[in-house]
Amino acid sequence: MTDVDMAEGGGIAIRSADSPPTAVKLADSINAGAMDMTTPNAAASIAESTTGRLPITVEKPTPYTFDLGNLLAIDPNPLPRGADEATLSATARDAAQVLINQLLTTCEIKSTSDGVLLQLPTPTTPLPREKPIPTEKPPTKWELFAKKKGIKDKKRDGKMVYDEATGEWVPKWGYKGKNKDGDTQWLVEVDAKKELETGEAGDSRAEGRRERKEKVRRNERKQRSNERNARKNG
Repeated sequence: MTDVDMAEGGGIAIRSADSPPTAVKLADSINAGAMDMTTPNAAASIAESTTGRLPITVEKPTPYTFDLGNLLAIDPNPLPRGADEATLSATARDAAQVLINQLLTTCEIKSTSDGVLLQLPTPTTPLPREKPIPTEKPPTKWELFAKKKGIKDKKRDGKMVYDEATGEWVPKWGYKGKNKDGDTQWLVEVDAKKELETGEAGDSRAEGRRERKEKVRRNERKQRSNERNARKNG
């Protein structure tokens, strides 16, 4: 059995009866104050943290050079032979401190709605590309033919055209394009010549849709053919 009593000073005293030796030792350690909590002195803590700060000024035999546009600080001073981890960390810390000092003393500081910002200068150190330079696409069959014949691109007059019936600008082609006006007409003219040849009154709406789809398929076939030729020539 273990009894719990209030000790003097508001603490807790554990009295062990018929308990194993381990339980007795645990009860004695708790009664001795092993579970007591103490609040450290705030003034002493602040003093310790203040005295442990490193200086913000860094002095080197050879001064640093900077490229603030790239947030780069160059330290020309050589490292000692066999530098350990502590030396490397101290050198890196000094470089970071000098870079921050240079930014705060030379760059323009602006206060915006997003916070305080530094206006960095233009970078002076060229950096390598992240990705290789894109290769030039091989010319298509039409581009080779146009170059050989001296054919130049026609000046494009835009993708929109004015529709006098609706008084709005509409696309020339594609969704709700001007080339689909015949599809929405309730009355269309019959091609008499075609009717005499085939013996049937043609449906100009269906024929127009069929021609557009065939033109799209023909362009896709030409595009795939050009890509195959470009891969062979490349």
